[in-house]
Formats: sequence, C-alpha cells, structure tokens
Amino acid sequence: MEKLISNWSNVQSVPENYIFPLETRPGEDLNIPVNNNIPIIDLNEAQNGDRDHTIQQIIKAAQEFGFFQVLNHGISKNEMKETMSIFKEVFEMRYEYKKNLYLDDDLKTCKIFTSSLRYESEKVHLWRDSLRHPSHPLEQWIHLWPENPMRYRECVGDFSIKIKELGSRILDLISKGIGLKCGYFENDLAGSMITSINHYPPCPEPSLTLGLPKHKDAYLITILMQDDVSGLQVLKDGNWINVEPLTHAFVINIGHVLEIISKGKLKSAEHRAVTNSTYSRTSAAFFIAPSDDCLIEPAQDLPDDNNQPALRSFKYKEFLKQFFDTNGDTDLLLKPFEVPNN
Repeated sequence: MEKLISNWSNVQSVPENYIFPLETRPGEDLNIPVNNNIPIIDLNEAQNGDRDHTIQQIIKAAQEFGFFQVLNHGISKNEMKETMSIFKEVFEMRYEYKKNLYLDDDLKTCKIFTSSLRYESEKVHLWRDSLRHPSHPLEQWIHLWPENPMRYRECVGDFSIKIKELGSRILDLISKGIGLKCGYFENDLAGSMITSINHYPPCPEPSLTLGLPKHKDAYLITILMQDDVSGLQVLKDGNWINVEPLTHAFVINIGHVLEIISKGKLKSAEHRAVTNSTYSRTSAAFFIAPSDDCLIEPAQDLPDDNNQPALRSFKYKEFLKQFFDTNGDTDLLLKPFEVPNN
C-alpha cells in the first residue's frame, strides 16, 4: 500500500527508480503543441442516413492515425461526468478501503496496483496507480467489483453496458469498411471487456518519468474516457502528438489484434501517457477483446497482402501472455506465429 503514489504526500523529487533512461523519457516533448489533426467523427451521421461517409471517416482515421475521437455516441454528458467522478473517488478513498483492493496475489480479478502488474520485476516504475477489472459479461464479474464508493457497481455497471454497445457499433462500422460480413465481431471475437482506470498524480519532475511508456494495446479496440487534463500522446510519423481532451468525446484506438485480423489494413498506433507537475489526471480505458480461448487469425475473407507474413491461428490468451511477456514488443511478438516457407 505504501507503494501507491496516490498515498504519497509532499513529494519533492522523482525517486531514482521512477526515472526513465534518457532516450525514452519525455523531456521537451512535454511541451509539444496540441495537434488538431486527430479525426473527430460524429456518429449521428451513421444513424441519420450517411452511414457510408461515417465508415469512410473511421477507416481513414484508423489507417492514418490508429486513433480518432467520437461525438454523439449515445452516452450523456451527465453519465460520463458521474462515472468519472466515481473513478476519481476510488483513488481518494481512505487507507482501509484501498487496502482491500490492493494487489496481493495474481488471482485477484479486481485490483488496485501501482505502476504495473509486474512491479517487482520491472526496471523502471511508472508514475501511475491503477484499478483494473473485467466488465463483460457483466453478470460474471460485477460481484467482484469494489463495494466502495457505494454507487460504484450500479453506476459503472450501467456505464459498462453502454460502452460495450458503443464498441459493437464501432466494430460493425469497421467490419463493413474493410469488407467483412455484418456481425463479424460478434460473440467470442469481442466476448470480453476489461476496464482499466489510470490515475496519474502530479509529478514534481514530469520530464524524467512517464505515466505509461510507448506501447500498443493488445485488444480489438480501446474506448478511452479522459478527464479535462491532457496527457495522452500518439506517435505519428516519428513525432508525438498531444490528444487534447474533448468535452463529451471518447477516444477510440485500434488494438493490435484488430491490426492482425485486418491483415494490416488498420493501424495500431503506439502511444503513451505523460504527467504534469500541477494537476492529477484520471482516464478510464475500456478494452474490448476476444474471449480467452477464441482463435485469432487474419480474416480469410480479406485479400492477402504480399508484404504480410503468413500467420497461424492462435488462442487469444496465448497472444496476450506473449504480448505482456515481451512488454508489448510487437516485432518480437509475431515471430513465433510465422509459418515457415518450406
């Protein structure tokens, strides 16, 4: 519990084991200008007769950035505000409440932890605390969620159902856009959802450390709800771009599994989270993913790209284990799945 950064007080400098190597720390990249080129897509158009235009926007954004923001998504401002407020409250709770959620064994499905799930073995720690739990199918997991704050299960449960519905709508638009049949991502292929709430307290020396290092997501898509503090950065053409929080918007990014299924037609972009010295930042990521035993492979209905290696089918849990064993190194990740030429 003493490791939780949200429990610290009067921190004057970044501890040595939180300082990133010079080549990976953010440095002056903290001050990069806000980039307004991250596409903003109005989902109302898809419901009001211009579905094809919305699909084209999504596919273009997924190919060029791997990221886009959506408005008019069907979840109200009040619902977003209330849910974010409850998420923030988790990290402000008294010691005895957080203690019950703190990671003390690998079997816990709902846990608070600091930095990463591999804190003891990592070389450099991340400037974040996190609450993580499965959230779909809801009836399977909700009884394991926090009992405090008191409205957590009710509020986050309702919100999770709507997020999963939004994810299904977006995946339907994506499947049509890349030439897959309607409903391709139903059932086991999008059979689970993980909720990950990240809390980044103010950092005395934000140029030295990171809330999250450069990485891709090991899922189909991520639906991210930000508060009003910036910190998300996306790598585009070798440069970091700030994704500024947009009122009543969700950030959507393409996961590495979807890049594989689409045969590289869609891009899973590298991204990271930086900190600041003045404000805490909280974000909630909803990872829509296959079920553990679901077979993952490039979609057979899509034409082959001669530049893509042939890959065998593999269970999602096999992919996920290797993803985290290699710290998300996607170049290493796919080598074991390549089919020999002879």
